[in-house]
Amino acid sequence: MEPTWIDTASAWISAHALAAGAVIFLIGLSEALIFLGFFVPALPLLFAVGVLIGLGHVNGPYALVCCTLGAFCGDASSYWVGHHWGPRLRRLWPFSRYPQWLDRGEAMFRRNSIKSIFFARFVGAMRPFVPAIAGMARMPLRRYAPPSFIACLAWSALYLAPGWLLGASYDAIAAVADRLALVLGGLVAAVALAWVGVLYTWRWFAGHADNLLARMLMWTRRHPHLGRYAVALIDPNRPESPSLLMLAVCLLAISWAWFTLLASLLASGGPLALDHTVHEFMWNLRNPLADHLMAGLASLGDVQVLGPAALVALLYLLWRKRWMAATHWIAAIVFGLVFTRVLKAAIDMPRPPTAPAGFGFPSVAVTMTTIVFGFFAVLIARELPGRQRVWPYLLAGVVTTVIAFARLYLGAHWPSDLIGGTLFGILWLLVLGLAYRRHVARSFWMRPLAWAFYLAFAAAALWHAPRNADRLLAQFTAAAPTTALAAQRWWDNDWATLPAQRNERDERRRWALDVQVAGPLRPLQQVLVTKGWRVQPQANWVATLGLLDDDTPAREHVVLPATLEARPEALLLLRPGKQADELIALRLWPAPASLSDGTPLWLGTAQTLRYQRALSAASLWLPVADGGYAHAQVREALQSFHPAEAAHPDGGGLVLRMRSR
Repeated sequence: MEPTWIDTASAWISAHALAAGAVIFLIGLSEALIFLGFFVPALPLLFAVGVLIGLGHVNGPYALVCCTLGAFCGDASSYWVGHHWGPRLRRLWPFSRYPQWLDRGEAMFRRNSIKSIFFARFVGAMRPFVPAIAGMARMPLRRYAPPSFIACLAWSALYLAPGWLLGASYDAIAAVADRLALVLGGLVAAVALAWVGVLYTWRWFAGHADNLLARMLMWTRRHPHLGRYAVALIDPNRPESPSLLMLAVCLLAISWAWFTLLASLLASGGPLALDHTVHEFMWNLRNPLADHLMAGLASLGDVQVLGPAALVALLYLLWRKRWMAATHWIAAIVFGLVFTRVLKAAIDMPRPPTAPAGFGFPSVAVTMTTIVFGFFAVLIARELPGRQRVWPYLLAGVVTTVIAFARLYLGAHWPSDLIGGTLFGILWLLVLGLAYRRHVARSFWMRPLAWAFYLAFAAAALWHAPRNADRLLAQFTAAAPTTALAAQRWWDNDWATLPAQRNERDERRRWALDVQVAGPLRPLQQVLVTKGWRVQPQANWVATLGLLDDDTPAREHVVLPATLEARPEALLLLRPGKQADELIALRLWPAPASLSDGTPLWLGTAQTLRYQRALSAASLWLPVADGGYAHAQVREALQSFHPAEAAHPDGGGLVLRMRSR
């Protein structure tokens, strides 16, 4: 069963097929209307439409025609507005207040009118305005319409295609890799959000620095007693004044955010409700393929990685006799580490239930990553020309975000730990940044320093992360079950208290847990291997990428792993099925309970897998309905263990239970 929104949308579309086309038309129309199109989120809306197309709920060509006509009519409306109002449009709100909206489109139109009509449709900020500018320029309609229609058709196809592809492959992705896709998608989204946040914050300050300086100077004249303390930061004769002002404003904003968060945590006496919600959501996304990747990324904040990069930078500064820069660099790291430790000792924040000792508020790794990369950006950004000054801050934001997301995924911290660590790190580096920028005016050649710092970080990361991933993962395994069942009671009745199916969001992944085993798995494995079954080790990334190889025989491709309550499979056994493209699989996981005498308990599922083309580039082994055939094969193969079988009260499915010793 698809997610709820797809269910709801598909049901509505089934009852209102023509109206669905009208909705798609309106999406294309509204995003192209002048001014209104600036605020319409066309990309996510058309992505959702594409998903419905791929799932077969909406006719693809019909949706493409409706979207194209809507976009073309929207462009035509904007063209008419520009043609009708002409230059008077500039005097109307909001263009009278934001003339740059039309200026950018006009500059693009003047360079090449025909090309600008086509390319502006793919530039969100220009899309609603270039048609109006074409009308203002009195461009003949017969010259405007053909490139506009072609652009609308190409735009509609491009915006619908990603969702269309995802919808067409949704069944396959959801069957085996939905958690992995969510983890990787979440990481990409977090990095993109950090990138956009840093970039646009920087651009906003760069575009408004002169205006802010002028306002601050007026304020100092009206308040001479207080203004004398601020005038040192905004001296118009100092070229560093815009940067100092930016740091000062950020310092005030971050200070307010930091103390607000701290007050909220102290008032609640522990983690916030949001902390628990996000932690539980991320813990449920645990996946063996994502685990090692996230553990490696989380290791980037360790001293073994940050330390060499910081030391290389310090040695370079000392070698170049940049004593002030070296002093501030040492202060940033040493005092940042001391203050973080003091905060951790002073604020008794309960750890997540999945986190061992040493992880708490604020996150030391995230705080120190913010300080090291952030203050290094302060050191070198002033030596870069113009807009290039933003890239060290972008790198700092991306690296910090990656480490924070990985640690959140592992369950090492609450979101408050990570946000608090980031805010505190920014707070400290802003204080140091203001002090450094006010006292240092000499420039130096920063390119060798930048290469040395970033290469040292990359080299240390490549050496440390793969070696530390397994050790780090071992600290974040799921807690041992606390429920203990008497051995005989489990055999007689209590087996029915264990789950009958996997607890998954997607009903198609709620596989029946139709096998229960008490005892070690080794004897069971030996018996099945002698009867033609084989053990598949847990698939890693190398084996997973092998799914892209069409020349590899189907039986040599791996079966992707699955989890039960964040635990990976303890054992995966396979044997050939009835057809060449089928396998019989037995998956076994630790049960959420154990026997009172210490005997381990396992839950498993028997299923038939079929080799199917999931995407245009890869093939996967996917579970298919088999009418109980795989279950019967497992029962027959394990007769030597004298299994018992009965219907589970939750759903009525047959459950096979046995003792392996």
